[in-house]
Order: sequence, then structure tokens, then C-alpha cells
Amino acid sequence: MPYDSNNVFAKILRGELPCIKVYEDAHTLAFMDIMPAVEGHTLVIPKEAGETMFDISPEAAAATMRTTQKVAAAVKRATGAPGIMLAQLNGAAAGQSIPHVHFHILPRHAGADLSFHGKTMVKPEALEPVAARIRAAL
Repeated sequence: MPYDSNNVFAKILRGELPCIKVYEDAHTLAFMDIMPAVEGHTLVIPKEAGETMFDISPEAAAATMRTTQKVAAAVKRATGAPGIMLAQLNGAAAGQSIPHVHFHILPRHAGADLSFHGKTMVKPEALEPVAARIRAAL
């Protein structure tokens, strides 16, 4: 599917919609989520158009990760959170609601139920066949 240049983040990048900027450089923009899951919920997006991580250049992906790392450290310091959750979803089936690559930075405190992890441990022997398919695809 072609990139939707009318998505909310594309409009923010063009200055057509406002945002509360936290950080910006030549390749990325970080801003506050207007529907925060927790206080300090921040988003990082590349300026390069792409719906998922698979649609942007390696350079844009690297720039986005550098900014995410930098901003996440600042969010951690600013909120005093003992932990930070990073979430990056690819495609509607994965829960992505805005069709532009983005990272969520979420300050985490003990006791918060905001996990992306499963509830049941799976035995390693059940995971190995999947791991082998992934390694083969690299």
C-alpha cells in the first residue's frame, strides 16, 4: 500500500497540525503524545515518509533509533521513572494506528500494567523452530 501523505504525523511534519516538540534534528522529530498512556509519553518519528520500519531507509531507521535513545534518556531523567518502555508497531495487525513509523517512549513505574509481554512462558524447544526460520530469513 502506498504511503498516506495525509496521515496525522505527515501533517505535523509539514506544519499543518501543531505538536508539542521535545526534540528535532534534520532527520527526526520527537513530540508529546496527545493521548498519553502515562505522564511523559513521547513519540519519535523519522522525517522520511514510511508506514513501517520496512518502508524507510536504513539511514532513517538509524537516525530514528538514535533520537529515540537520546529522548528516552531525557524522559527517564525528567520523570524520575525507574524504567522506560519503547514500543514500535508495524501495521494495523500489530496495533499501529497512525500509518507513519514511530516509537512510543513510555516512562514505567513498578506496578503499572502496560506490558507488551505474553502471560505464559513457552519452552525453548517450542521456540527453536521459529528462531531457525528467522535466522534463515536474515
